[in-house]
Amino acid sequence: MLLPLSQTHELSPNRQAFPLVQKFLSRSELLRVKVHKQNGVTVIDCGVHVQGGWEAGTLFASVCLGGLAQVQQHWSDFNGLHWPAVEVVSDHPIRACLASQYAGWPIKNGKLLAMGSGPGRAIVHEGEVFEVSGYEDYSETAIICLESEELPSEEVVRYILEECQCDPTNLYIMVAPTASQVGSVQIAARALETGLSKLMELGYNIENIVSGSGICPLSPVAGDNLSALGRTNDALLYGSTVLYYLHDDDKALDSLVKLVPSSSSREYGRPFAEVYKECGDFYDIDPRLFSPAEVWLCNLKSGNSFHAGSLRPDILRNSFGLGIN
Repeated sequence: MLLPLSQTHELSPNRQAFPLVQKFLSRSELLRVKVHKQNGVTVIDCGVHVQGGWEAGTLFASVCLGGLAQVQQHWSDFNGLHWPAVEVVSDHPIRACLASQYAGWPIKNGKLLAMGSGPGRAIVHEGEVFEVSGYEDYSETAIICLESEELPSEEVVRYILEECQCDPTNLYIMVAPTASQVGSVQIAARALETGLSKLMELGYNIENIVSGSGICPLSPVAGDNLSALGRTNDALLYGSTVLYYLHDDDKALDSLVKLVPSSSSREYGRPFAEVYKECGDFYDIDPRLFSPAEVWLCNLKSGNSFHAGSLRPDILRNSFGLGIN
């Protein structure tokens, strides 16, 4: 059993991510972001009224992961499609991905719904992972990442402040729209978390997992948020590969791995935008679809590895508007 975050100072996502947040504050012009104060709270605009960029996106993703993972961008090959990728590696994947990065906190922002993620979730304890494993972080500093087309209203800032129960000067809210450079990077960096979420949904004991690695194509920035929603999800569902090191029995892993990839869903093979328009709501979509395209489970007990799923560059080319035959 992993220790509560409050008992492991070096594993506190808020404490580990804070030096990364300070880079946004000290290098805002270079990162093409804008920092301002709202009722004493620091709000960092990473793409709503500013351009943002790839470097800001990598930092944003690193903050989302609570400073407990390495995030890199590089070119990669996706079964014949040579394209930029975002890669995440973590020796603390449960804390980094599920206790911090997972966007499990819907926050009403005017007429819009902003998805809250980041280290502050380990303080608020918002999400199933905290009920399952009892993770907690009582850091005085709270960092929240919002995927939103608009900056938070004063009402939203007050709400987050109340939930995090910290001094306004210790709360940092970072915002990036889906249709932005930062948005594309931070969503691609969620492949590792997507696989863990699927494993948890399947009832798997996620505490068997000790390390993880994930790679996902970096979707081109779309012209609107709905199109961006389709592209970024297609990148995960049809282009991402994840690998987990864990301790378990080979027979169990051989059966489990087939249930994890997005190919286990009845909606598999369809562009996400099409599925979303048909269902009209995230919660009406087959939950088995929200999975990486390809999965590897590497058993540290036996030395054997188990694989399922495949990449679909044909869907990625169409989704990304590449015009490649």
